[in-house]
Amino acid sequence: MNGSGETTVKGLVIAVSGHHGSGRSTHAKRLAEAFGLRYVSSGTIFRQMAEERGVSLEEMSKITDEDPELDKLIDERASEESREGGVVLDATLSGWMAHEPDLRIFLTTPLEARIARIAEREGMGLEEARGETLVRSESERERFMRYYGFDIADLSIYDLILNTDLFEPDGTARILKSFVEEYCAVR
Repeated sequence: MNGSGETTVKGLVIAVSGHHGSGRSTHAKRLAEAFGLRYVSSGTIFRQMAEERGVSLEEMSKITDEDPELDKLIDERASEESREGGVVLDATLSGWMAHEPDLRIFLTTPLEARIARIAEREGMGLEEARGETLVRSESERERFMRYYGFDIADLSIYDLILNTDLFEPDGTARILKSFVEEYCAVR
């Protein structure tokens, strides 16, 4: 916060990563709105690509296993957006792909809670959500190791790791907002 009480965040780059179903998109959007930043989501791009091809997210993950150019297009866009500043990047790889982010946040939630959230969000049964989630997560981990040489399970690059299952969504939002405000106050 500056002396007038306004948060100084004009060029801030916040990378929000996390497991599927952890609330990553919800909270990345809320951060962008709270601080007047642009919101960029690779998940939205990924879903649009799956829809354009008429395939499920699980099938799309398999397609990207065979065609690295699809992932690379999404990742390059995230990196380009971060270079412009003033953005919250919502992506599995945002912590790795953002160009010199100010803050890297990783959101996590126990597997069963994630599966329930995904099933509700996507309108599918728990077993279908479990299958898609596990296949997608393993596919991504292997693919990103192969493409980029890093293990997305390595959380050591993150400034904040938060279990969103511990709080109601508004509580999680307050914690994240406070984290960014404290960072802005000392930068």
